[in-house]
Amino acid sequence: MPDGPFDPPDRTPRKSGAAGAHGLRRTLALAVVLAIVGGAAPARAADDKETDEVDRRGTWSFIWENDVFAGTDRNYTNGNRISYVSPPDAPSAGLHGAISRSFFGADAGDEIRYGLAVGQSMFTPEDTEVAQPLPDQHPYAGWLYGEYSVFAEDAGGLTIGALQVGIVGPSAYAEEAQNNVHDIINSYQVRGWDNQLKDEVAFALLLERRERALLETGLLGLELDLIPHYGVSLGTLRTHAKAGATFRFGTDLRRDFGPPRVRPAVGGSGFFEATDGFSWYLFAGAEGRAVARSIFLDGNTFKDSPSVDKEPLVVDAQAGLVMTFRSFQIAYTGVIRSPQFESQDDPQLFGSVSISVKF
Repeated sequence: MPDGPFDPPDRTPRKSGAAGAHGLRRTLALAVVLAIVGGAAPARAADDKETDEVDRRGTWSFIWENDVFAGTDRNYTNGNRISYVSPPDAPSAGLHGAISRSFFGADAGDEIRYGLAVGQSMFTPEDTEVAQPLPDQHPYAGWLYGEYSVFAEDAGGLTIGALQVGIVGPSAYAEEAQNNVHDIINSYQVRGWDNQLKDEVAFALLLERRERALLETGLLGLELDLIPHYGVSLGTLRTHAKAGATFRFGTDLRRDFGPPRVRPAVGGSGFFEATDGFSWYLFAGAEGRAVARSIFLDGNTFKDSPSVDKEPLVVDAQAGLVMTFRSFQIAYTGVIRSPQFESQDDPQLFGSVSISVKF
């Protein structure tokens, strides 16, 4: 997919991994500088949020993830997602209220939201300039999906339930999306998409809990917190259990639970509370996933297709910067993902950019 003006990108795993790590370090160093500069701007204390009137605007987010940030083009190579999360409601409101009461135990003091999203993700082997099958590399796969989610926020944290339904295979139009973008940027054509997974309707039911700030203190007038999380995913798309935590340092931390990401990920909330001025925070987190199934590695559920022997445990580590100005939020996340299949030599590095706005 959109790899940027690299023609062709570096395909030597060990060398590109080192270059990618260097690129991510430079990007995160820039993020630190921006945060320090931004820290001079005034921001309201987190406790002021409790006195605000309820913001009746929803949150729209666009997320772009790509390994172009690491100078590579392989494995999970691109993800795009557009989402909407509603303003808070009482648990008595609509389908999302009924779900939150019945399955999350929400009560009258909780804030309930629903979310809608569409997205496309794509996966390729390391060598995308050959047409023949590459059995020891990541299979070609595209994933086009819709998502409905329910958020129940209480005094202790946030519970999220989501259903993803979509199609894997040629009808996900990953080949067209990737090669059309390569035409626009005058890059090479990816030649192996005839070997991608076959068309299959897939789904995943997700449940996740994020606890609010087990650790929270002040340091030099700034805020510090730790958000542990755990969850499961069940379905023909992915089946795994996960746990992790995110550490944050900055201002106005209670206005969200972290930046949005494309699943699977060390995720955020998908919504934020607007501020009267400017706020920022740096974050770092990690997540471990015990993987029972991934269609992108195990192949089609009911048909013969390319596949690789997956690793049963995958770890993500990430760090980045979030900046909010009034009703606008932008975030950058650098991600290192441990090998997902046995013949993968190096961890994967990629970046994620999200832009969110309330209206």
